[in-house]
Amino acid sequence: MVFRFTNLILVLFFVSILAIGCDQRRVYDSYHSPGKEGWPVDSLVVFSFGIQNSTRNHDIYLNVRNDKNYEYSNLWLFVRIIPPRGEVLTDTLQMVLADPSGRWLGKGFTGVFHSSIAYRTGVFFPVPGEYKVEIKHGMRPQVLKGLTHVGLRVEEAR
Repeated sequence: MVFRFTNLILVLFFVSILAIGCDQRRVYDSYHSPGKEGWPVDSLVVFSFGIQNSTRNHDIYLNVRNDKNYEYSNLWLFVRIIPPRGEVLTDTLQMVLADPSGRWLGKGFTGVFHSSIAYRTGVFFPVPGEYKVEIKHGMRPQVLKGLTHVGLRVEEAR
């Protein structure tokens, strides 16, 4: 009996170590809800994260969660990266959320689907400090319904 308990403790310990080790590259990972009534076209979703190690390159991922009420197969986004000092970087990008038949491409099974794209890879942040990322949707409706969360993940590049 003691032998089984010891084995169980060892297995749990190693599983915990593996779970922690799998996400060591993460610098920042957060989600914001654009609002219960939808995402107004003039509303920004803002993320703020710190970069301590400016000698390493980083990868930036944009994530969205949508439900069945999202009426489009894609999502246009305007993204701005605002450094602590220096030049602001502005991009326009498209996330494809569904295939031509309307099947959601994101992961999910309870009616909410998670999609992720590599926004920028191998990014060099030249100075340590607080960086901001502002995201605004570029779709036609004044209020975009069906997006439950917008997320940003920053991790050290491999």
